[in-house]
Parts: sequence; structure tokens; C-alpha cells
Amino acid sequence: MAFHVEGLVAIVVFYLAILAVGIWAAWKTKNTSSEGDRSEAIIVGGRDIGLLVGGFTMTATWVGGGYINGTAEAVYVPDYGLAWAQAPIGYSLSLILGGLFFAKPMRSKGYVTMLDPFQQLYGKRMGGLLFIPALMGEMFWAAAIFSALGATISVIIDINVNISVIISALIATMYTLVGGLYSVAYTDVVQLFCIFLGLWISVPFAMSHPAVTDIGLTAVHHVYQAPWLGSINSLDIYTWLDNFFLLTLGGIPWQAYFQRVLSSSSATYAQVLSFLAAFGCLVMAIPAVLIGAIGASTAWNQTDYGVPDPKSKKEADMILPIVLQYLCPVYISFFGLGAVSAAVMSSADSSILSASSMFARNIYQLSFRQNASDREIVWVMRITVLLFGASATAMALLASSVYGLWYLSSDLVYIIIFPQLLCVLFIKGTNTYGAIAGYLFGLVLRITGGEPYLYLQPLIFYPGWYQDDNNLYIQRFPFKTLAMLTSFFTNVAVSYLAKYLFESGTLPPKLDFLDAVVARYSREHMDKATLVKSDNIVLNELAPVNPRHSLTLSSTFTNKEAFNYVDSSPELSNTEDN
Repeated sequence: MAFHVEGLVAIVVFYLAILAVGIWAAWKTKNTSSEGDRSEAIIVGGRDIGLLVGGFTMTATWVGGGYINGTAEAVYVPDYGLAWAQAPIGYSLSLILGGLFFAKPMRSKGYVTMLDPFQQLYGKRMGGLLFIPALMGEMFWAAAIFSALGATISVIIDINVNISVIISALIATMYTLVGGLYSVAYTDVVQLFCIFLGLWISVPFAMSHPAVTDIGLTAVHHVYQAPWLGSINSLDIYTWLDNFFLLTLGGIPWQAYFQRVLSSSSATYAQVLSFLAAFGCLVMAIPAVLIGAIGASTAWNQTDYGVPDPKSKKEADMILPIVLQYLCPVYISFFGLGAVSAAVMSSADSSILSASSMFARNIYQLSFRQNASDREIVWVMRITVLLFGASATAMALLASSVYGLWYLSSDLVYIIIFPQLLCVLFIKGTNTYGAIAGYLFGLVLRITGGEPYLYLQPLIFYPGWYQDDNNLYIQRFPFKTLAMLTSFFTNVAVSYLAKYLFESGTLPPKLDFLDAVVARYSREHMDKATLVKSDNIVLNELAPVNPRHSLTLSSTFTNKEAFNYVDSSPELSNTEDN
């Protein structure tokens, strides 16, 4: 394949446009935020993200390179098809559930990151433990989409994969470094517009290619391969449900999502943005579904691609750029390529910023340097943006199983963080002992279930398991959801058991080595004024003191107040609206 100058020019134009918008947004941040709250402006955009920009950036939480390419691949692959393209419905429902149940209590409390309520209730050690799967999810996700971008660009313009990965990562890291959430949000607007326009322009040209059969016919009839609508076998129904719940419920506890929620100007806005983004996810998936269907309806031996077809060459994951390359005119394919590369960066920048935000605030500031100045936190964020961006790039270039690592880490977000988030927001009485027990039980059950993408063999064989052609053990049983439920109920049971044992006097107070029940004002916990700024929330709403008969010190930070957002005080409502 020859080197395509036109394709390179198209990529350069898209990248320069996105970089220019990112730098402009950084300038806007600098001129609209005071010196005292610069770090918060970087993390949550000064909490003044409006509906238009907020709707775009919330949609870009999940609509990225993996979402677009993955949806097209799922529709194209025989024996899977549209029935297994779960991401559009799963992530849309995830955003709806997040808006209904999680956005309002999180935004009403004035948190800055997703980990704040965990450190508030369970202490800095538990916050550090929960940071691990959250960081893994963000980093491996960024690495996976950088890897996909390199392969996508190399298919069409035939430049070195490593060069395309490095340049894309540098641009995404650069504007995230200088502008924080403002840069991420405003570039999301440009990127989603590019995705929508680029892919929709490509679809009519690809569909009208002489080698493409009517997709309405191939949807239900076997022409070149099995119908692209797909089907779900009775043996695979539990696997389908397990993956569906993972996408729907596991799509909630991500810092990339809550960063948008917490940047909203009010709790109500946070909910509205979630609902708008759910609609946006569905709309943005339509061209990807059509491109996958076109790929399944094409006689590839009648195109320049030749034989065998993409699935036989094991290039099914690249079906979207292949359709753009071989079924569209050259300039249309380059425009579509720019759209795909923009899609990738709209996800990568979010992950890098999310990881650095959690580290700078929840690990560096709240765990080690509570008196750190705002300028110091800003510099820590800048350094970690560089480090995490470089790490994601290195993993994209060096790791052969980066997708397997992301699958495993996203499972851990679902199995560990989601039940912990339920407990910390909605279950009264949970404490650090239950949180640690739930964390460990969920982790053990997930690891012992195996992971085919990492060639990790299971130690526990659930009903319905089988061995595939590569001698890998595949679990049909929904063991991921089982591990999530086990983690949740373990957290609740152990928390209440510990509370009963200490408050009844069965165990002496000195055995409360985590200060989770007897001494809630211990040095393990941060001052609530450090965690939430007084101009964001009325502190007496956050943590009322409830005396206990067995304590000499008052308890603090009970999660009962998560319910108070429904009938909050006038002061809190006024503060929130401001």
C-alpha cells in the first residue's frame, strides 16, 4: 500500500483543529478562574459547565474509538451481529441510571472526585485501595484506544503504527495538560461533531458501492455470511446477561462520568446531562451499526480488498476503517478517518484527566498533603497527566494483551467499585471493615473465574463451562454478576456485624484498629472541611453528629445523609443553584 499524502494532510488538519480548541479552552480556564481555585477549575471546570457543552462532553464519556469501532465489529462478526452489540443500549441505560440515582446525591454533596465519599466514610486507606481498580480501568482504557487508533490510521494511510500512536497521545496529553476539564469538554464538542459528520457522510457512499448487497436483505438472510441482526443461543443467554449488567451497572462508577456530573452547575443539571448523553450514545451508534452491516453485506472479492474477507484475515476489529478505505471515494475515506481519530482522542483525554484528578486530590492531597497549596496541587496534576499519558502510550505500544487487561480492569470496576458506591451512598451503617471484606471477596471471585483474553485459567469452574479450540476455559455462568452481588452483601453483612460487636461491648474498643466504629474522629479520617469546600455545601448538612450510648466521641460522616438531597435545607438549595 502506498503512502497517502492526502490522508496525512486530513489527519493533520483534524489534529490541529482539536489542539487549537483545547488551547483556547485552556486560555478560557485561566481567565475565568481565580488563583485560589485553579485546581478545582481543572478537575470540575469551576462547576459551570452548561447544557450544550455538558451534553457533548457527557456523551463523549463513552462515545469514543472503542465504542464506534467495537459496535461496528460486533455487528459485522458472524454468529454475533446486532444482538451482541450491547454497548449502545448498555451505556445508554448506564447514563440513565446514573442520572436517576447517583448524579444528584453526588453533586448535591459538592464532591470533587468519585473517590471523595469513600474517603469521607471509610478513610484514606480504603480510598487508596479503591483508587487501584479505578486507575487501572482508566489507564488500560486509554491504552486500548490508543492502540486501536494506531491500527486504524495504518490501515488507511499506511504510516507507521507507533508514530501515529505517539503523535495522537502527545496531542491529547498536551491540551489536557494545559486546560484540564475545560479543554476536554470543548474539544469533545468538536470531536463528536467530527464523528457524527464524518461517519454519516461515509455511510451513503459505502452503501451505494456495487459490491454491497441491500442490508435489509442481509439482515435476515444468509448471503455472504450469517445475518447481521444476529441471535442469542439459549446456552449463551447467561453470558449475554452478565455482559449486559457489566455494561449497564459497571458503566456508572467511573471518574470520567462523575467528573462531568460534578462539573455541572447544579444537581438538576447533572441529571439532565446524563439523560441527554444517553440519547446521544444511541444516536452516535447508528452510523457504526450501519457500517458493520455494510461490512457483512459486501462481496469483498469484488473490491480492491480481495480475498479472503476481513473476518478470515482476522481483521474484523478493523471493519470500520476497512469499509471507509475500500468502499468509499478516497477523500471521503480520509474525512471518515479523521472522524475516527477524533473519536479516539475524545475518550483518551478523559481517561488521562480522570486518573490524574483522582491521584492529585484523593491520594496526594487528602492522604499525604492536606495542607498543600492550590498551586502545588495544580503542578501535581500536570506531572501526573504527563506520566499517565506516557504510561498509556507505552502500554499501547508494548503490551500485546492491552484489551485483555482493560476487560479485566473494567470487570474490577463493576465488581468492586459499584457495590461500594451503592453502600457508601444508600446503605446506612456500612463501615471500613465491611468495605475491605467486600473488596477482597469480589476480587478473589473475579480472579478465580479466569480471563481468556489474558490466558488466565479459572480456579473455580461454574456450571456451563467449556473448553474452546485454543484450550481456554470459557465460563457461561454469570460469575461476574455473582462476584458483584457477593461483594455488596459481604460489605453490608460484615459492616453490621462489626457495628454490633463493638457497640454491644462484645469486642473491646481497642480492637477497633481501623477506627471505623468506635472512634470516627480518629486521625485516619480527614477533616470534613478539607474534603468539601464550604462554598459548595452547608457542612452541617453533610455530617450531623449522632451520639451513641457506647461512645464518648461523636460519630461522623454517616452515609444516611446521602438521602437528604431530596428534602435538603433552603441554604443548601440556594448554594447549589449558585
